[in-house]
Amino acid sequence: MTSGTRTVLDMRGIEKRFGDVKALGHVDFDLDAGEIHALLGVNGAGKSTLIKILSGVYVKSGGTIAVGGVQHELGTPRAAIEAGIATVQQHPELVGDLTGAENIFLGHEGARPGLFGRIDRADIARRAEALLQRFPIQIDLSRRVADMPAVDREIVAILHALRLENTRILILDEPTSTLTEREKASLFSMMRMLRKAGIAIIYITHRLEEVYEIADRFTVFRGGQKVACHTVAEARGKAISIPVLMLGAGGGLTFPPRTGRSDGAVVLEAEGLSADGFANVSLTARKGEILGIFGLVGSGVDELSKALFGAIPSSGALRLEGRDVRFRSPAEALRAGIFLVPGDRRAEGLTLDENVIFNTVAANMSRASLGGLMRFGANRRAARELAQMVDLQPMRLDRDLRGFSGGNQQKVVIARGLYRQAKCYIFVEPTVGVDIGARSRIYALMREISKDAAVIVMSSDCDEVHGVADRTLALYKGRPIEGAADRDQLLHAGIMGGVAA
Repeated sequence: MTSGTRTVLDMRGIEKRFGDVKALGHVDFDLDAGEIHALLGVNGAGKSTLIKILSGVYVKSGGTIAVGGVQHELGTPRAAIEAGIATVQQHPELVGDLTGAENIFLGHEGARPGLFGRIDRADIARRAEALLQRFPIQIDLSRRVADMPAVDREIVAILHALRLENTRILILDEPTSTLTEREKASLFSMMRMLRKAGIAIIYITHRLEEVYEIADRFTVFRGGQKVACHTVAEARGKAISIPVLMLGAGGGLTFPPRTGRSDGAVVLEAEGLSADGFANVSLTARKGEILGIFGLVGSGVDELSKALFGAIPSSGALRLEGRDVRFRSPAEALRAGIFLVPGDRRAEGLTLDENVIFNTVAANMSRASLGGLMRFGANRRAARELAQMVDLQPMRLDRDLRGFSGGNQQKVVIARGLYRQAKCYIFVEPTVGVDIGARSRIYALMREISKDAAVIVMSSDCDEVHGVADRTLALYKGRPIEGAADRDQLLHAGIMGGVAA
């Protein structure tokens, strides 16, 4: 239940049109002081449009917005901030070389009197201490942001949003997408403290289990409409299915059927593979099936993917189609037919300032060019065909990748791999920050790809690994644990380092 019944936000009949396209149709949304309200929906459902209206990025086409009982237009980000609405984006833009305190008050540092007006760092420290007295959080704000763990960086971004005393509504966009379970617990502890302080939180997440863990209420959007709003207690008591609400009737099925095959040709085989972060891993990836590897953050899964892709040195045997290989670089692995879909698609998988066409063909420039000249027409046709195959939304081939959602960015990475025409695809955390609808499409694509290539899926989501894979193993503290026949055994192996009896 919410800790208060005072309505702090009341949005009525909100509409948003982009030309002839209606992104939101007559939507109502309300928020109580001291409430954590989860906002859910697949890509394109309308939730992001509502948030951009609320944060002043978009101007609404119709409807009314009241904050604390006062009507507001919120036509600019400044107007939203002045109304007491603050937003923390999924990837906060922080300055790594500055301290946490300096990032909180960036642009509002104040200056010492005098000719040169130097920044008054002592005053910044005092204001940071005063902020921590308002919101008692265990964090060292004197540390450089670059030296902080992910959860502390998220907390710095939240404190930056709360630095103004009039802030009463906090919007958090996918704040746990890069956090470990322990870091997530720390963030949730802070959110509960903010709830007690009367701050209303709109929580956007694709991890549906978190809704039951942290939220008081949730609202579901589908097709530009609000389709449901329930308290978490009501959803539990009535066994309400959030996936069905998000996808519609019959939409709860996430994973495609398994093939049941185990006789496909061996494509990639590792025996006693070891590197910094894991040891003595043996695996076999076959054409026609999906091999799933489950491991929590720190288990060695990320290092294993990089060793298979030649990004870090390793020892042991590695064979591709029966031939011994040793990749000294990712370029060698690519040429041999290995394609890695990395866990951090923004930093490792895409060029965000380039468009869909460039990002699609960049992994195979020999195919994309002829005699040193780019094949512009052929590249556009190939990119369009692959964008249709992965269901890119919207189909804007000339748009920079920065303008797409996380789920659609992931689809472009997959399209890039399909353009490469690899023999083995390695997916690492393939659906982090991806909504449930896009997940279903990505899982179906993996199954389709496995018909002609080997597919390895590495994830810290046990249900994902168990649901999508034909065969599984777990990594625990860098050690492989085999013999997990079902989901519970796989989870036990990855968390406790053994297979449950």
